[in-house]
Amino acid sequence: MLDETNAKSMSIIVTKGTLDWAYPPFILATTAAAMGLNVTMFFTFYGLTLLKKDLKLKVNPLGNAAMEMPMAGGHMAMPNIMAALPGATALTTAMMKNMIKKKGVASIAELRDLAIEADVHMIGCQMTMDLFEYKPSDMIDNITIGGAATWVDTATGCDINLYI
Repeated sequence: MLDETNAKSMSIIVTKGTLDWAYPPFILATTAAAMGLNVTMFFTFYGLTLLKKDLKLKVNPLGNAAMEMPMAGGHMAMPNIMAALPGATALTTAMMKNMIKKKGVASIAELRDLAIEADVHMIGCQMTMDLFEYKPSDMIDNITIGGAATWVDTATGCDINLYI
């Protein structure tokens, strides 16, 4: 239960569309909604792909020096040179999806469904849709299509605003 000192609303700008970058905004949004906050998520640029009906999420290891995968009782970091090799993205994506399944972590599709059930307001950026030539029929139901002004109108009334 919330007390009067807790924030009552939160907005999140979602700009990344890879598997690893999809988790933080959906986990924060669903957690905040479960705690009673009104949550709005604004999906723009590559983050907009998280609202597509057909999720084809990948992990890109290139330039991700913090990426360490558990292996043989330790953790192995992938050097950038290895990440540039053909097949590295497919390999790291498969490893991550296997680890997610093995550890019982909810998928992004499941977290997205939870967000919908929790009445998280999801806004798909109209400018990004136009830029990348997405149609409303490419996107899931239960979202609003709007521009930056739609988000700003919401964010100016929020207690917490996050950029992910």
